[in-house]
Amino acid sequence: MTTSSTSYRELTDDNGRVYRIGESPHDLMGRSRAWMVWLPWIAMIAVSVFEYGWGAVVGTLQTKNGWSLTEVFWLATVWAVFQAAVAFPAGRLRERNKFSARSAMLLGAVLSGVGYFTIAFSGSLGLAFLGYSVCGGVGAGLVYATCINMVGKWYPEKRGARTGFVNGGFAYGSVPFIYVFAAVLTPSDTTQILSLIGLYMLIVVAACGLLFRDPPKNWWPEHIDPKEWVRNTKANKSLAKNPPAVRQYSPREAIRTGMLPLMWLTLVIIGGVSLFGINFQVPFAKASDFGPFVAASAAGILSIVNGTGRALVGWASDFLGRRQTLTVVLLIAAVAQFGVLYAGNTHNIGLFMVFAFLVGFGSGAFYPLFAALVPDYFGENHNATNYGIVYSAKLVGGVGGGGLGAMVVDAWGYTGAYVLSGCIAVVAAGLTLFLHQPGRPKSKTAVSAAASNFGAPTTA
Repeated sequence: MTTSSTSYRELTDDNGRVYRIGESPHDLMGRSRAWMVWLPWIAMIAVSVFEYGWGAVVGTLQTKNGWSLTEVFWLATVWAVFQAAVAFPAGRLRERNKFSARSAMLLGAVLSGVGYFTIAFSGSLGLAFLGYSVCGGVGAGLVYATCINMVGKWYPEKRGARTGFVNGGFAYGSVPFIYVFAAVLTPSDTTQILSLIGLYMLIVVAACGLLFRDPPKNWWPEHIDPKEWVRNTKANKSLAKNPPAVRQYSPREAIRTGMLPLMWLTLVIIGGVSLFGINFQVPFAKASDFGPFVAASAAGILSIVNGTGRALVGWASDFLGRRQTLTVVLLIAAVAQFGVLYAGNTHNIGLFMVFAFLVGFGSGAFYPLFAALVPDYFGENHNATNYGIVYSAKLVGGVGGGGLGAMVVDAWGYTGAYVLSGCIAVVAAGLTLFLHQPGRPKSKTAVSAAASNFGAPTTA
C-alpha cells in the first residue's frame, strides 16, 4: 500500500468519479513514474520465453524425454490456464491491500524459476505439469498481471502507448532464446541451458519487483489538471475516441453492464487463435519442409512483430480509438491464419515469412487493447480485478490453442486446424462491434460529455 505525507486535494465530477491531485511520483516512491514503465517492461521480457519460446524447444524435449506432440502442447495449455487464472485472485488481493505489487513480483520470480528448473532437471511428465505448467504458469501470470496493471495506474491520462510498450516485452523478449533453442539446444545440454534460463528469470524479475510501488486509489498526476486536460485540443485527439470512464465500476457493477462479459468472450475466442498460431507455427513450418532455420526465423519474426505490434497499436489506439483498432487487429489475425496455411501448403518461403509477420501482429496486438479498454470503460480503482476477470478468458482460450489444437491437427491436419482458426477469428472481430462504454450516451460526443462531468472540487 502506498502512503504519502504530502497534502492532496480531491476533485469530484458529476458522476462521482474522484481525482486525487497534489502528490508527485517522487513524493510517493522517491523516483519518476517512468520507472513504472521500464521496470515492468524488463520483467515482461524476462518471462516471455515461457509462451513464445515453447514452440522452439518442444522438439528437443520430445526427443530427450520421449513425449508426444500432444503431451508437450498440453504442458503449454495447462501453463496458459494457470498463467491466466491467477490474474483475478491476485488482483483482488492487491486491491484489498492483502498482497502488494512487490510481493506478487517476488513470488512470481521464484515460481517462474521453478518452472524452468523442473523441465531442466526432470524428464517426468507429471513433474513437468506440476513444476512448469502449474508453478511456472502462476509465476508468469503474477508477473504479467502486475506489470500491466502497474502501468495503467501510473499513467491514467495516457495509458495506450505505454501499456502497449510494456505488453510488447512479453513477446519479443523471447527472440534470442528462440534462436538458441533452434541452433544449439540438444538433448545432451538441455539441463544446463534451461536451468540458466530459469536462473535468469528469477534474478531479473526479483530485482525489478523490489522497486514496484502502487499509487494511491484515484491518483492523478499533479501537473495535469483533469478539467484542462479534457478541454485541451491536443489531448482531445485521444479523448474524443477514448473518453475516461464515467465512474469507477466495481467488478460486480462492471459485469452487470454486459461489456465485461462481452470482452471476456471475445478474448476467449481470439486468445485461442493467438496461442494456436504461436504454438504451431514452428511445427507447421517444419512439416512444410522449410527447415529448422526458416522455422526459427518464422518464430522470431512472429515474436518481434507480436511485441512491436503491441506497442504500435497501443499508440495508434490513442488516436483511432481502442474499439476500432481492436476490430482491425482481429481481422488481420483472421487473414493471417489463412495466409500461413496457403504459404505452407504451396511451400512458398517468402510468402510464409510475410504471413508469419501478420500472425505475429494479429496474435498479440489485441492484448494491450483489452488492457487499456478495461480502465477506459470501468475506471482505474478496480482495474486489477476487472482486468483479471477479462484476462482469465485466456485460460479457456489456451485450451483451444494448445492441447485441443494439437488434437485438431492430429484429426484434421494443419489445413483443417488453420481454416477453423481463421473462421473463429472472424467471429471475434464481429463481437467487438458490440462494445461500447457503459454509462455514456452513444450520440453524445466524448469531449463534451467528459467536459460536462466536472463539478466543484473537494479537498482532503
